Amino acid sequence: MIQVSNLNKAYGLQTVFDGAGFTINPGERVGLVGRNGHGKTTLFRMILGKEHPDSGTIGIPNDYRLGHLSQHIHFTEDTVLKEACLSLPATDDEKDASYKAETILMGLGFTTDDFTVTPSGLSGGFQVRLNLAKVLVSDPNILLLDEPTNYLDIVSLRWLAQFLRSWQNELIIITHDRSFMDSVTTHTMAIHRWKIKKVTGPTDKVYQQLLMEEEIYNKTRINDEKKRKEVEQFINRFRAKATKARAVQSRIKALQKKERQEELSEIKNLEFTFNAAPFTGRQLMEVQNLAFGFAPEAPLLIDDLSFYVGKYDRIAIIGKNGKGKTTLLNLLADELRPLSGTISRHKHMHSAYFGQTNILRLNMENTVEQEIMGSHPDHSRKAARGICGVMMFPGDNALKKISVLSGGEKSRVLLGKLLVSPANILLLDEPTNHLDMESTESLLDAVEDFSGAVIIVTHSEMILHAVATRLIVFDEGKVTFFEGSYQDFLKRVGWSDERQNVNRGPLSTQSANEPVDRKLLRRQRADLINEKSRTLGSLKKSIHEIEREIIGLEKKISRDNSALLDASVQGEGEKIKKLSKEVHDSRSRIDSLFTELEHFHARLEKSTKEFEERLRHTEL
Repeated sequence: MIQVSNLNKAYGLQTVFDGAGFTINPGERVGLVGRNGHGKTTLFRMILGKEHPDSGTIGIPNDYRLGHLSQHIHFTEDTVLKEACLSLPATDDEKDASYKAETILMGLGFTTDDFTVTPSGLSGGFQVRLNLAKVLVSDPNILLLDEPTNYLDIVSLRWLAQFLRSWQNELIIITHDRSFMDSVTTHTMAIHRWKIKKVTGPTDKVYQQLLMEEEIYNKTRINDEKKRKEVEQFINRFRAKATKARAVQSRIKALQKKERQEELSEIKNLEFTFNAAPFTGRQLMEVQNLAFGFAPEAPLLIDDLSFYVGKYDRIAIIGKNGKGKTTLLNLLADELRPLSGTISRHKHMHSAYFGQTNILRLNMENTVEQEIMGSHPDHSRKAARGICGVMMFPGDNALKKISVLSGGEKSRVLLGKLLVSPANILLLDEPTNHLDMESTESLLDAVEDFSGAVIIVTHSEMILHAVATRLIVFDEGKVTFFEGSYQDFLKRVGWSDERQNVNRGPLSTQSANEPVDRKLLRRQRADLINEKSRTLGSLKKSIHEIEREIIGLEKKISRDNSALLDASVQGEGEKIKKLSKEVHDSRSRIDSLFTELEHFHARLEKSTKEFEERLRHTEL
């Protein structure tokens, strides 16, 4: 386990942690959330001993092995398999250990042909995957994974999620993909206002609790300020009266002892909408018999692909890396020419394109403001400043040079450029890669609200489930168009690697030839749904009652404090004593109710997951 206590860290005037602490217990898989730049990677570096806190302790047991996904590439062996086997525990049986390494490599998208390739000959993304494989085969006491999803395709992501769900040791994972995080973790830990809060359950749970605590803090602060003013008025009113001297001095001392609660600073969210251009036609684009390849002797990446794009379509392009997804988007964006076939665009079609390499097209010497202005039709500085503010570059932050921005900040500049000109079709290639969780969800909201068509390349199943209504699928060496949602695709077709079940572990307990008693399954499913409704309904009712009691007690404390002030003015000693006790008892009750609330939320989350798993086994 890892125990962190009273952690403090600052870079100059920028505070990162202020008295933060948490414990990672045996078997816990923890998702670490927080805004970009709020200290997630810094925390990892301090746990690894690569940075040191200004004060506080990070307790790690002796012989406790840390496994960390490093972006630093350094290979020593001449083949991929030998390199992966370097990290195998010395105690493992050589034959079994080698099989373990092969299984993990294949799960992460390597083929058996790749096993004999020199690591230095891999692409950058696959070199990072090899580093991830080395971490996973090492079987450490704790895995520290910082954005492991960035270099994985959708099939490998599904395999990794299954691997992590079965991980028996500890895990801390950072990822902008909330659904992936929630699918593999048992706890969530949030870096918020320089502290760290850890709760049992998914990301929603910690955000809800933080929101509730801040609401209560703000209400308490407002009430305290009101009482402070009333006490100050009492002091000023009776300061000169000898008969009230003792009461006045008592109030002065109480006021001096009571710490003033500061108003919470506003935490800004990325909130924006795409600028939709009008379109009155039915189809924005039609693709017929499209074919493309980069080399005459190599197989075609795209062959005989046909589809159309309606004015409200949400089309996702999915598949493994290197199979042609970005190439197809470049063809649709008119940045490449097809070898054969046609792409017919409506004369009133206006596209906005967010490409993987577009960050490289930013002028590193420009400021954020200049880069936005360069894309604006009328080069208006006022309009550009407005876009900068929306993209979280307020005031002088808009004067930062592109060269000093982080990857996430550069992505926000690109999004800002997309907002400048009206469009009726968005072409988005992995737009969330450098965004934090909050910005990713803001982007998803903007895509859902956009009143035009969207074609998106993504590996995020969260986005696929939320947005896609039609799919272009790269799988089994070909590209096909699928009419339906991603859930429909998984049920009716599925990924070829998972159907073949090649060294990845079973994803289904139902044999293809095993007879199914559909009537029995329907009856079991109906019984389960009824049981789920009763169980979850009871838990939700308990949660609602606790929350209602907390709110009621807060109101009571407010009334009692007002009555306490009046009793103090009147000098009613017994009443003061009674009311003080009631306020104390109410606060104690609120503390215990929050503990109880956390317990019920954990039960609700656990029960929900259990019922979902049981219902999956009754699907026809």
